Amino acid sequence: MNLDNRIKYRHLLCFLEIARQGSFARAADGLAVTQPAVSKTLKELEQLLGTQLFERGKTGVSLTAAGSAFLRYAGPSVQALREGVRSLREGEHEAGMVRLGALSTVESSLLPEVVARLHDQHAALVVSVATGPGAHLLGQLRAGELDLVIGRMTDSPQIEGLAFEHLYSESMTLVVRPGHPLLQSGGPERLSDFPVVLPLAGTTIRRHADSLFIQLGISPPQRRLETLSIAVSRQYVFNSDAAWVAPLDAVHRDLASGALVEFRLGIQEPGGSVGVCSNPSLAPTLAMQWCIEALREVAAGYR
Repeated sequence: MNLDNRIKYRHLLCFLEIARQGSFARAADGLAVTQPAVSKTLKELEQLLGTQLFERGKTGVSLTAAGSAFLRYAGPSVQALREGVRSLREGEHEAGMVRLGALSTVESSLLPEVVARLHDQHAALVVSVATGPGAHLLGQLRAGELDLVIGRMTDSPQIEGLAFEHLYSESMTLVVRPGHPLLQSGGPERLSDFPVVLPLAGTTIRRHADSLFIQLGISPPQRRLETLSIAVSRQYVFNSDAAWVAPLDAVHRDLASGALVEFRLGIQEPGGSVGVCSNPSLAPTLAMQWCIEALREVAAGYR
């Protein structure tokens, strides 16, 4: 299929906003136009492409197989045009920018080290970091709104068609505050006496956390905090008798300083692969290459 020169920038913007919002009404709000205008623009694009891009349902719209394929190229194309315009603005072409998505497991340690290394080496580099659930960040990467996503390997359908480079394997551990009653006496069976901090249900990291309890032959305590926020988890554990099933990356500095103490379980949960996802259809910028090099260098110390 040849590119039809009747396909306009507004067609692509409309398509991307509908894909992002999953709703004509929300897409109209995001584009500051009417819903009929959104419907008309999409209809024009579908006629030009000769295929249906969305399935309409009672709760919104979802991409068809053709729509998913088109998204792989439409998002990066629009973003490349935006970057080209931005680079021509006065002075901005002199400073590079890299837009990163960071999963919670790399927020507290790996990523800050990478950013520090990048800024030591590149004085004018802007690093933009977005956080959130893996599926959301991978969706942004697919749409060209992020350059790279860093974190634990996921089995989300969103990773299909993206490239993943393994950096290191990360284990899980159980940590408590110094002086916690568990440290004085008791084995893993006493965990049920205390609150526990776990990753959100349904996430890849939660499955690894649950695996620890399965290997111990006990059920997770009923009193629990479920969150992907490292900051909330740390503060709660510092100020309570809660035990935290945490990725080692998130707590290794606290363990080294004595702010947290590892409660030995006698087993180890591998935890999964931490790496960097990229979009093969997005042309790599110099700033992206700098970031990947810094990630590889810092990650070498985590293996």
